[in-house]
Amino acid sequence: MGIGIYRLVSGAFFNLGGLQILKRKYKDSISERTGNVGDFPENPVWVHAVSVGEVQSASSLIRRIKSRSTYPCVISTVTPTGRNMAERLLSGVADRIIYSPFDARKFVTRSLDAVKPAIYITMETELWPEILTQLKARNIPAFLANGRLSDKSFRRMRRTKFFWRGILGCLSKLMVRFDEDRDKFAALGVPSEKIVVTGDCKVDTLLDRRKATSPEKWGWLKNGKSPLFTAGSTHSGEDEIVISAFRMTRRKFPGARLAIVPRHPERALMTVASALPYDDIHADLLSRIEPGNNSADVIVVDKIGVLFDLYAASDAVFVGGSLVQKGGQNPFEPALFGLPAIHGPCMTDFPDTERMDSMGAAMCVHNDSELAKAWCDCLEPENIKLALKNCNAYFNTLGGAAKKTWAEIEAYMMSER
Repeated sequence: MGIGIYRLVSGAFFNLGGLQILKRKYKDSISERTGNVGDFPENPVWVHAVSVGEVQSASSLIRRIKSRSTYPCVISTVTPTGRNMAERLLSGVADRIIYSPFDARKFVTRSLDAVKPAIYITMETELWPEILTQLKARNIPAFLANGRLSDKSFRRMRRTKFFWRGILGCLSKLMVRFDEDRDKFAALGVPSEKIVVTGDCKVDTLLDRRKATSPEKWGWLKNGKSPLFTAGSTHSGEDEIVISAFRMTRRKFPGARLAIVPRHPERALMTVASALPYDDIHADLLSRIEPGNNSADVIVVDKIGVLFDLYAASDAVFVGGSLVQKGGQNPFEPALFGLPAIHGPCMTDFPDTERMDSMGAAMCVHNDSELAKAWCDCLEPENIKLALKNCNAYFNTLGGAAKKTWAEIEAYMMSER
């Protein structure tokens, strides 16, 4: 009954002008999004990852699949930034990179007829009712990998539990990041024997990326030996707090610089404007400055794909989306470089942050003065060594999620033969 209503609503949307709207929005990729995806290798594993973060999670899993099996691999994304990240991380590894079809019956049917996957794996929170229903009807095993549910998503799904119980029932197995994620899926009606905690695949990918990252790439942003602070993936409402904290740190480190990376690059000019009320702060866009010609105190990054490498060059950081109700952004990335992931109290999308705090790999602040103090504390010589030790200890408890995830899928496939 639930999928019937869903199909009725999605069909009405596409039949009453929705497709025309989407054609204008996705004019360069509309063919793939409507299921015209061309030819494929025989019986591939189809991995679906909506955007940048999910592609990072999928990267280590796909590399594991390719190294441990003979399956070809296809990865699909929804966003152009996700597509770009897939090409960056998986070019030459994945056999095909495509856009996922719109979740309407005819488009999904067309895509599945073309791809003919042996296995379908969807990453994190990508639970599209139509494709999961059709996969089950075709007896194609479908898995959730790196599964997670934010508090907001869980509350929403619980209100329509009768619908989601059926959709989640289309999954053969759910591999989730942490115990909290397991408990949420169980509360939605998923049998406990179908849920396995495997850890976070994104950690494996980040560990691989760290090996290819050099502090020198963005080291020129520093003012000599003065510290560089980075505020990563900030949202509206956080820039002013970060800049205020930065001004406080400059009393102790007058040559310091701050790099702000807005979560949405289109906010870059707005972020620059956040510094206008201060006569002692000059802000500019990264695209306007270059090595040897950098007089800005605050550099606002208006490019995509910079943050991870920028963390490598930083002396202390702040993880955005956490001083406002956005669920937080990835705290693993700075901690990989021995920098405690300083964050606000709203980190619901990353429940293991609490354990990071307890191990000294992260710390929580609530306002500009606490952030300034945390930044200054991070620069004390004894704290630099302690932070590196704590961050390494934390990551020694993680890793291997991609290996565990594929092992669970292989075991399932063997049991079904």
